[in-house]
Amino acid sequence: MITLQELNVLGRSEFVTLLGPIFEGSPWIAERAWSVRPYRNMDDLHRSLCQRMYDANEEEKLSLIRAHPDLAGRAAREGALTPESTEEQAGAGLDRLTQREFAAFSRMNEEYRARFGFPFVICVGEHTKESIFIQFAARLENPREKEIETALAEICEIARLRLRDLVEDSAAGEHA
Repeated sequence: MITLQELNVLGRSEFVTLLGPIFEGSPWIAERAWSVRPYRNMDDLHRSLCQRMYDANEEEKLSLIRAHPDLAGRAAREGALTPESTEEQAGAGLDRLTQREFAAFSRMNEEYRARFGFPFVICVGEHTKESIFIQFAARLENPREKEIETALAEICEIARLRLRDLVEDSAAGEHA
């Protein structure tokens, strides 16, 4: 774990190496956030990273969403997830699905991708497999633009949890 003060003085390469995995397969977000240092506290850092994501062009945003793996999908079964995604999916019990649950997730993954052109993204760290399944079904009813917005908001929540595991906020008592 690194302190916020240590993070603030890292060179660009080290900063990106450390924070790049916060946003699945998209180190360009950390790259763009490096020049905005120093950060006063974790909220400031998180807000800045998410702002870089929201400031991206549409293709960059879609590439970020598409970088996320299917929940309980092929990459998970083959052990090809990032360490962060592996831990998050396991924490929600997605590595221990029954055959029936696995079939339901597979069907919904396929249906969602066919409808929207990208994977279903949810902050599994804040859900159980049951609540994920409920959200899956509900979000299949959304228009595509709403799902893009929702996926980006979920990605910011994922980033918040991942940051908490990487960076110690020595300014935790301070508020922005």
